[in-house]
Amino acid sequence: MSTPTLVQQHNTGVGMIMMIVAMLLLPMGDSFSKSLTAIMPAAEVTMWRLLSQAVFLIPVAVVLRRRLHGRMFSPVVALSGLLITITLLGLIGAFAKMPIATAISIFFVEPLLLTLLAGPLLGERVGPRRIAAVVVGLIGALIVIRPGFTTFGFVVIYPLIAAASYALNMIVLRRASGTRSGLTVQCGASAYAGVGMLLAMIFWYGPEVVTEAPATFPLWAWGAIVAAGGLAATSFVLIAEAFRQVEASTLAPFQYLEILGATAVGYMVFGDFPDAMTWLGVAIILASGIYVFYREKKVATAETKARSGGR
Repeated sequence: MSTPTLVQQHNTGVGMIMMIVAMLLLPMGDSFSKSLTAIMPAAEVTMWRLLSQAVFLIPVAVVLRRRLHGRMFSPVVALSGLLITITLLGLIGAFAKMPIATAISIFFVEPLLLTLLAGPLLGERVGPRRIAAVVVGLIGALIVIRPGFTTFGFVVIYPLIAAASYALNMIVLRRASGTRSGLTVQCGASAYAGVGMLLAMIFWYGPEVVTEAPATFPLWAWGAIVAAGGLAATSFVLIAEAFRQVEASTLAPFQYLEILGATAVGYMVFGDFPDAMTWLGVAIILASGIYVFYREKKVATAETKARSGGR
């Protein structure tokens, strides 16, 4: 087995730092989105956040144009944009009614759902140990959800819908990544999502949603829209760059830092803090997810050794 070079070690370190920063920035963007739900419906917040995010990605695409490979606008990228929209609608709809940390905790059944979907949709073999870990993780999600039904009603389903949509999007991205760079898909999907949501809102609410309603927004709302879109765009670019430099299996566990970030932001901004049952469910989800990542990495390593003659 070859020893990693100093350049490879440096790239790995940089990629991990990028992923950590992205996971801490995402909850900050979510907090701005949650604050906006106090003055407008979740669907409208979603539209403005997606449009803001798309606008921020325009200069990014110009500056990093050499890293744009493949078609940015195509059916598969449009599908990714649709799934991003559904994910964001589910999360922001949840943020409007429940603490950010609770919504994000439920949402993090996504890696477990991805493991289940990878079999039938990608033809990947999922062994009994990983299936057992997924089942345990879903039990953890039920622990988080169960007290929520009394307090929040069926809104607790929204993060699950978001998780399923995000997992499907990960499968779409795996399909698309063979002919496109991650940054290309990110920019194209954001454009599709922003324009698609804008047209949907105009169709549903009428053109006044963009011609008259914005005039009633307080100044802080515009700042929140800009911040939510900017933080989201920055996070997604950092994630794309991190995955460009480091293996997905190495970065995957860092995604769970978003739960800690969401807890910290929720407590500092909104005074929300998860109760003991929620923490128990989160711990089970975390343990299950990390075990799934561990098993995937172990299987991938074994397959690589088999292909290289056991070296």
